[in-house]
Amino acid sequence: MTAEGHLFFSIACAVFAKNAELTPVLAQGDWWHIVPSAVLTCLLPDIDHPKSFLGQRLSWISKPVARAFGHRGFTHSLLAVFGALTLFYLKVPDSWIVPADALRGPVLGYLSHILADMLTPAGVPLLWPCRWRFRLPILAPRKGNQLERALCMALFVYAVWMPQTLADNSAIRWSSGVINSLQITFNRFISHQSGR
Repeated sequence: MTAEGHLFFSIACAVFAKNAELTPVLAQGDWWHIVPSAVLTCLLPDIDHPKSFLGQRLSWISKPVARAFGHRGFTHSLLAVFGALTLFYLKVPDSWIVPADALRGPVLGYLSHILADMLTPAGVPLLWPCRWRFRLPILAPRKGNQLERALCMALFVYAVWMPQTLADNSAIRWSSGVINSLQITFNRFISHQSGR
């Protein structure tokens, strides 16, 4: 996926996550914290590719990361996702200068990048260092980015005009419930670890 596609996709995912109320912080969060911070990090996983948009501008970081992990290596794996989710569920004190919703946005941007790359034939190595690639190849490479744009715009339109009164058994409400239960489990795990 192109840098432009990742930018559009991250905006659409951020709008979707807020409107779907995936977490209480996102539901009550400020649009001006969530969307811009998601856009800021949506290209970050491609820091492992020196010819990427971000890699060209930060070559002093990109080249060593590319040598160590290769393109679509660690930065596109579940290990990186776990690190991002750890930040996502970090409890931020009310007195902290950075609001909690502003921490959720960068994680949404990062995760949207990995999700978008899963839509390409190359896929992503979620179980890195295993070389298995997970993909749902909807987007064909080198056919222009018209399909990419159409997909991102369709997701954005759906996210903006998503029905606000969804049935309790809808997929969105179900996924929100799963995320909330995962958050509770993760918080218990962190509390248990810090209690040792």
